[in-house]
Amino acid sequence: MQNILITGGAGFIGSNFVRYLLKAEPEAHLFNLDALTYAGSLENLKELPDPQRHTFIKGDICDRVLVEDLIRQNKIDTVVHFAAETHVDRSIFGPAQFIQTNIVGTFTLLEAVRKLWLDENIIPGASFSEKLRFHHVSTDEVFGSLGSDDPPFSETTSYSPNSPYAASKAASDHLVRAYGHTYGLPFTITNCSNNYGPYMFPEKLIPLMIFNALEGRPLPVYGDGQQIRDWLYVEDHCDAIWTVLQKGKPGQTYAIGGGNQPPNLVVIRTLCEILDECQPQSPFIPHESLIQFVADRPGHDRRYAMDITKIKGELGWEPRQTLASGLLNTVNWYLSHPEWAEAIRRQQDYQGWLAKNYEQRGGAK
Repeated sequence: MQNILITGGAGFIGSNFVRYLLKAEPEAHLFNLDALTYAGSLENLKELPDPQRHTFIKGDICDRVLVEDLIRQNKIDTVVHFAAETHVDRSIFGPAQFIQTNIVGTFTLLEAVRKLWLDENIIPGASFSEKLRFHHVSTDEVFGSLGSDDPPFSETTSYSPNSPYAASKAASDHLVRAYGHTYGLPFTITNCSNNYGPYMFPEKLIPLMIFNALEGRPLPVYGDGQQIRDWLYVEDHCDAIWTVLQKGKPGQTYAIGGGNQPPNLVVIRTLCEILDECQPQSPFIPHESLIQFVADRPGHDRRYAMDITKIKGELGWEPRQTLASGLLNTVNWYLSHPEWAEAIRRQQDYQGWLAKNYEQRGGAK
């Protein structure tokens, strides 16, 4: 893996992976393709380690000509595909962009690598099945929702997506597998649980709670707050993806989780406790008093949990951060990077969307 194309590398997880890989693989050059929509920002790519090995290209993964030229000219041998519309609430209010980016965009990438790796053989001597890799980053939401007594999701769980976002990611997973089966495309897929950590877009649960609490705004909690997610610290996720790229077998899928499944309300209360300790002069202590229950969102999945037996047993990966240590790291990062938060939150799309879709349901901006 010498020339790696990272799609969506200016987003939350993608930018963390760029930083991780620049440290982990000193021989690789990273080509970062991102359209810089609401969730992607050049603010996430400031002060990179070893930045001369990183090239940023602003563009859309649905642009077939751009994608082919980028892969051909730079002799890309590895694609790590993060680019996606990811916010479930946005997919409920406007699903069309999720279909375009997550399904059509993935198809465009697959067609480009099939043509250039198989038909044109742009990297002489590289085996289509051994020295090239298309890695697709997916989500646990493709599996639907778990009941209280159901076993965790695993690589063999049947797909049952419940939101337009989840359905679009399920479709892209199936496309990747189909290209592997039909054309022999060397792929791997990871389905991860909910990520959190530095550079997370402020409308997502954990940073939204942090910013609202610091400003004394209500902390909107959907329904009864007993929805359960498997929380994965983003650097642990990056480490898992790199492990799969190095050790994973082509054609395989790996489930990635953090081993933390508290109800959302517990996560929010834990954040409040951390903020109480980190900001003892805050006029809003106890921050837990800011919690406000709001109407649940349509089709809200009740529980997610991931079984990481396969990646742990076959590849030797497991998360390093507990939820307590990861949340503390996250709060400290946001507190020490107010300039990043201010720059992101000034984005017109972010402010407008929150005003329209949170305030009208009794939540905070």
